[in-house]
Amino acid sequence: MNIQFDSDLQLFSISTVNSSYVFGLNDKGILQHLYWGAPVEAADCALLMGSRSHSSFDAALDREAEEFAFWGGLSYMEPTLKVRLHDGVRDLRLVYDGYQTEAAGGKETLTVTLKDETYPIEARLIYTVVPGLDLIERSAVIVNTGSENIVLENAQSAAWTMPTLENYRLTHVTGKWAGEFQLRETVLSEGKKVLESRRGFTDAHANPWFAIDNGRATEESGEVWFGALAWSGNWKIVAEKTAFDLVRVTGGINDFDSEWTLAPGESFETPVFVGGYASGGFGSMSRMLHRYQYEVVAPGRSLRKVLYNSWEATYFDVNVQDQTALAERAAKLGVELFVIDDGWFGQRNHDRAGLGDWIVNPEKFPNGLGELIDKVRGLGMEFGIWVEPEAVNPDSDLYRQHPDWVYHFPTRSRTELRNQLVLNISMPEVKRYIIGFMSDLLERHHISFVKWDMNRTITEPGMMNHPLNRQKELWVRHVRSLYEIWSELREKFPHVAFETCAGGGSRIDFGMLRYAEQAWPSDNTDAFDRLSIQEGFSYAYAPKLMTCWVTEEVSGMNKRVTSIPYRFHSAMTGTLGIGANLNHWSEEQLAEAGALVAQYKTIRPLVQEGRQYRLRTLKHKGVEAVQYVGIGESGEEESVLFAFLHSQKLGDHFPRLLLQGLNPDKRYAIKGIEGVFSGRSLMRIGVELPLRGDFDSLMYHIREQQ
Repeated sequence: MNIQFDSDLQLFSISTVNSSYVFGLNDKGILQHLYWGAPVEAADCALLMGSRSHSSFDAALDREAEEFAFWGGLSYMEPTLKVRLHDGVRDLRLVYDGYQTEAAGGKETLTVTLKDETYPIEARLIYTVVPGLDLIERSAVIVNTGSENIVLENAQSAAWTMPTLENYRLTHVTGKWAGEFQLRETVLSEGKKVLESRRGFTDAHANPWFAIDNGRATEESGEVWFGALAWSGNWKIVAEKTAFDLVRVTGGINDFDSEWTLAPGESFETPVFVGGYASGGFGSMSRMLHRYQYEVVAPGRSLRKVLYNSWEATYFDVNVQDQTALAERAAKLGVELFVIDDGWFGQRNHDRAGLGDWIVNPEKFPNGLGELIDKVRGLGMEFGIWVEPEAVNPDSDLYRQHPDWVYHFPTRSRTELRNQLVLNISMPEVKRYIIGFMSDLLERHHISFVKWDMNRTITEPGMMNHPLNRQKELWVRHVRSLYEIWSELREKFPHVAFETCAGGGSRIDFGMLRYAEQAWPSDNTDAFDRLSIQEGFSYAYAPKLMTCWVTEEVSGMNKRVTSIPYRFHSAMTGTLGIGANLNHWSEEQLAEAGALVAQYKTIRPLVQEGRQYRLRTLKHKGVEAVQYVGIGESGEEESVLFAFLHSQKLGDHFPRLLLQGLNPDKRYAIKGIEGVFSGRSLMRIGVELPLRGDFDSLMYHIREQQ
């Protein structure tokens, strides 16, 4: 059993392959966290129970690590639960009320129940062991067992208590539009470091993932504690360090402007906050999270296709003739999926009108979409389409007919952002409209891919036809309605793959990835800029889920000039896509690109399903390198290495790059290099990188030899 309870010592022990997580009930009746890290005997943690008092001015709770920190009494750290009871009391006194375990579907789950001493409210703490991984899924269910309403002012998913470390270094990502997933490190001092979104979706400015180490962990070694939240709306992760050197990371739905009313008999379930321990550095952490996505979050999904998206080629100037010409050129490259982006519907000739009117534009497509789809399919490709169902232009038939379908306050002007407003998708009629037009679109056409965009943050958060005292439920209701819409569409159209996009990478998290086969990490398609975006993405999210485009030689983002191989190599480190205007490419360029597409298809299983290793030893020399190891098309172990040079200084040659993840006792051949090498040699002596000049790149395909 992975979950055990010692009734004599009052200890709960959760064991994974390479970790232990222990908490217990102390002599004050407090559920106290005791240990999280490398495997130990649970009984040995009993001596950690309880705490010493510092002074009469500091509560003992300041020295104890509450497993579930409700707001009430002497608890002053970031709470996991705060309520307002029917009589105005805002104080909780939760006491232990038992536990139960369950095994189903290969998982083991522990549920620990806490009940208030006086009021009819209980919190059920849920711990699920992820099979074969050093991960624990945590969440909480808050239940109103009485006859009066209870208002949840703050209901977090979990609090992760860190062990005592010499230093506490927090690693996370930050960013902005066109610069998402930028890695940051900070040393935690006393106080709080808050990562959050208050914009209505996951957000590009931060992402709900964290990692903490002692400041000395590297890509290949060291202990790392980490977690990621499965929620696609307003979220918050608080890393708090006390004056007594206690560090706890609390995470869940953001409590800013948020409340939820629990009617009698109702319950509220928080999103999953998965956490883990890795003893092999940040690389080990990432591979664990990648496996979690492949095996638990989104299991059984096929290899992603090479796609072409016509957005940067035509923008809103979409018509059947030009799209057909692009499709013919894309097919010559070996593209498997042709995607038409914005501009195909309503009066969508620019971004100021038409959004919300999901009817095929008869001037652009006089014979309907079917004409283009038939031509695309006749060229041997599948067809995909772009939609943005949650937003609307004021200049649209939908808005003119239903102006109260958007979030707004009746006494305030409606702020437009990108000439858009946001639909209240929790309204039954709005939900029916979205499911209706999407179902009609997918039923009437051979569409196998949907790029679902959301380019608008939520402002003026008022909900028509919703009780005034429950307006702050908007932030939760929007996300839950979104999940319900996607779930229904996925069930009705299981053959259709969905991509999550939100102004670039603003809605990427484990909640959204339950429904989306892939994610668009950034609108920035510059091949060099993408390297840092894709590196930050890979710390928590799997390469297979990351759509990467090859665009123009001169980047539209910053006018940087890069070669076709460099742009392809950058995009081949995830799911390969092409977004350039192929009508401007010469036959020689098309032939070069076609060869690279064919090359990608041979190494696609390694990139999309293999183990990823970020090779950072030459980063100080301006070299970015990433390696994938797995089972290739041959059925044997293979590996692929991508290396990128930013710029060469003083004609320097580079030290040999040490590979990772190979079997030291097996022999390998590298395409383009004479000889056969042992895995031990490649990992300890390395390979030479013949990179020269500025923005040079290479790809090595490494195959096991019998």
